[in-house]
Amino acid sequence: MSRIAVFDSGLGSLSIIRSIQKFTKTEIIYYADQKNFPYGKKTKLQLKKIIDQTIQKLEDQFHPSLIIMASNTPSILFSNYLGKKIVGVLPPIEKALLLSENGRIGILGTKATIRSKELSRYLEKFNSGRNFKKIDATELIKLVETGQFLTNPNNCKKITRDLLKNIFIKNKIDVVTLSSTHLPFLLPILEKEFPFIRFIDPADDVAKIVAKRIKKTSRNKLRIYTSLNPKILEMHIKKIGISKTVNFLP
Repeated sequence: MSRIAVFDSGLGSLSIIRSIQKFTKTEIIYYADQKNFPYGKKTKLQLKKIIDQTIQKLEDQFHPSLIIMASNTPSILFSNYLGKKIVGVLPPIEKALLLSENGRIGILGTKATIRSKELSRYLEKFNSGRNFKKIDATELIKLVETGQFLTNPNNCKKITRDLLKNIFIKNKIDVVTLSSTHLPFLLPILEKEFPFIRFIDPADDVAKIVAKRIKKTSRNKLRIYTSLNPKILEMHIKKIGISKTVNFLP
């Protein structure tokens, strides 16, 4: 039986899981490593240690057929990890350039992602006459992980508008990649505040890759674990329609 382990520093994994469940049926282990949130503020050395330990933990505990590194930060910084067994989430630049009318693309991500040499090298492959604006979305990611996008949407709208409006206008951006798996939860706010922008969520692209690599089962199965407080995660996921017991996995 195929089993997938999906991990991130918190709620971000759910945006990938939702898409996987649209394209295939399988057993999914969702591991929210909230003890180490946010990945984007760790040094590269710190994050490498976390990712190595997490992958080993998931291998030992669940023996998955496939592991989804459902975070742009380690997917960019440690792209050498990606292969047959491990799938990552990379900025969908090709799709963004196809949609853009002026070649001016915004990339929303964690501080570690947008400041990394690895992202710069990745973008160089597409940089023939294009303009990329890397934008630190750490404050927006916090709005998701803390559940404020559910409990205080008006404040989320204000923070989103204050952070992004001038950047988008000044740089004449017309397409933006959501290069953190937390950010799709803010898509309704982003689309309402910036109707002139096309926002791209790479989750479906990842889900299609997964669907090709695993054997389908007759039904979806989801088990959820966290490295912090199960009750808090249970409360947050219940508000978005997932009534599941969350287990502690240190």
